[in-house]
Amino acid sequence: MREELRLKPGMAVCDMGSGNGYHTIPFAEAVGPTGKVYAVDVQPEMIVMLNERVNEKGITNIVPIIGEYHDPKLPPNSCDLIVLVDVYHEFSHPVPMLDGMKKALKLGGQICLVEFRAEDDTVPIKPEHKMSKEQIRKEWLPMGFE
Repeated sequence: MREELRLKPGMAVCDMGSGNGYHTIPFAEAVGPTGKVYAVDVQPEMIVMLNERVNEKGITNIVPIIGEYHDPKLPPNSCDLIVLVDVYHEFSHPVPMLDGMKKALKLGGQICLVEFRAEDDTVPIKPEHKMSKEQIRKEWLPMGFE
């Protein structure tokens, strides 16, 4: 999946719902020392674990952010790309979160949303951990996303 993002040195990327850095650290390596990765998670203990991993590896281009359920706490106009991997369906306040992410995008910035599809019966997970394309369109299009 990460290869498809086509990350380049110097990019500013956000790993929304970063957890302990499973995607954050490879993103940081891909964007290099001139790039930046914002690692946002609402669970402070995840940011603690991320910081431990980052310090062990000597990575300096990651900005950890303890977000809130209604605010990602991203700086305005800061991200070329925001990546959400299997996290959007967990948002309790999607409208303010979408608004916060939209404000954080640079001109021409993009969001990559990765969710298990409700339409795919072959994925053996609970339905509440899946999303339909219709549901995503219903929530994202009114917020001005394409």
